[in-house]
Amino acid sequence: MPLLGTRGSASAKAFGLTAGIGGLDVDYLVVAGGGSAQTGAGGAGGYRTSFPGGTKIKLINGVTVPITVGAGAPASPTGADGVDSVFSTITSTAGGGASAAANASPGGSGGGGGYDGTNRLGGTGNSPPTSPPQGNNGGNGEGYSAGCEDTNGGGGGASSAGQTITGSPLGVAGAGGNGAGVPTSFVPASYGTPGPSPTVRYFSGGGGGGSAGSNSNPAPQGGYGGGGNGQRFGRSAGCGIASPPAAGQSGTVNTGGGGGGGFDRFYSGGSGIVLVHVPSSDASKENFTLAPGTNTLVTNGDGSKTAVFTVSGTIQQN
Repeated sequence: MPLLGTRGSASAKAFGLTAGIGGLDVDYLVVAGGGSAQTGAGGAGGYRTSFPGGTKIKLINGVTVPITVGAGAPASPTGADGVDSVFSTITSTAGGGASAAANASPGGSGGGGGYDGTNRLGGTGNSPPTSPPQGNNGGNGEGYSAGCEDTNGGGGGASSAGQTITGSPLGVAGAGGNGAGVPTSFVPASYGTPGPSPTVRYFSGGGGGGSAGSNSNPAPQGGYGGGGNGQRFGRSAGCGIASPPAAGQSGTVNTGGGGGGGFDRFYSGGSGIVLVHVPSSDASKENFTLAPGTNTLVTNGDGSKTAVFTVSGTIQQN
């Protein structure tokens, strides 16, 4: 009988994975939805994985396990938190949002602090704490020259904190913290984003802070792993040399990336993702059912298989 996912679909995909009596140990990657922000930056969704060397999750024959894929925070003039992602006993916490009117929110990774006449603090990452940590702090906001120069903090990422810019150069916002990744033997290159290693796909990058001022530097960069760039908001010549504006970016879908900071435009956080990985030694003899059919099974180059959940659903070992 087909399983029903959270969207009420009876569509399911079976893949060649049969349970031993004791069940099957699987690796996982659970990424929550990223935050959005005003002026500051959205923090990345929490990043939790058993690969490599962590404690696996045991799937039991005939037991249906629900999986929640957290949504990214909507674009908002006040910023917002993303939504948690859940697989079995593993919860990855949503990325923190940020508003110029308050300190940034905590989360899997914290949002980047903004500025509204008061320097706002970045949100705390790895909140609630997990071991290993699921994310990092956001950077702090800074403001100068009677509001003409804003240098807002970058959102935290899975592997590094969001950047805080202090002093000179004015009007240059903090970059988003970088994400973390799993090898392409774990997930195909169609998921995640590029980063330093060509054989790794990255997730949970923080958004870049929004900048305003007389500089002509590039727009603040989001962290690799789906973090969106911040908006560069051009100022008038009355605030010094007018800087050319540049649009920001939302976090990349299904990476948990934080949205870039904005002033008159706002950017959403990226939705999360859940991956369930079966090693090649088990992939040929095990059988699972996924629902709904939007989620899919991929066969990796080493013969292992990965169930990819881009929307909430269920997995059952048959």
